[in-house]
Amino acid sequence: MTEHLEKIVTKYNFPKRDVTDSVEIAEIESYSKLKLPKDYIFYLENYHGIDQFIGVEFINLWSLEEIITSNKNYNIVEGLQQTIGIGSNGSGEFIGIKFDQDENVKIILSPFINLNSKHNIEIGTSFTDFLVRLDKGVDWFP
Repeated sequence: MTEHLEKIVTKYNFPKRDVTDSVEIAEIESYSKLKLPKDYIFYLENYHGIDQFIGVEFINLWSLEEIITSNKNYNIVEGLQQTIGIGSNGSGEFIGIKFDQDENVKIILSPFINLNSKHNIEIGTSFTDFLVRLDKGVDWFP
């Protein structure tokens, strides 16, 4: 899985993270009360957020330092159970990690306003799958 992720971050020239950054993964997990997926942790530990097109879709992935503040500003963690926002599409919707009752991960696209899981659109079965789908040009909307 990491191989696919590394291929995409290299292809799209994701900015490498400086190892001296201060926010810790544990702070995000404590705030959200969620155990972040390993592929997403790898991304956070090694890369900064991005603001660019991958395939045909524009995405803004928040950097490690922005995650807690952004989730608080949009009330995502408090408004949706078992969900944490990780970015946006630049058009009024956030990209999030959603855990189901069995702790399975789904990457979702959902409106910032009217936080309700009925509006969630699944856009990946893992963080890596989400990026692979984007890279292959898979449309978010069925």
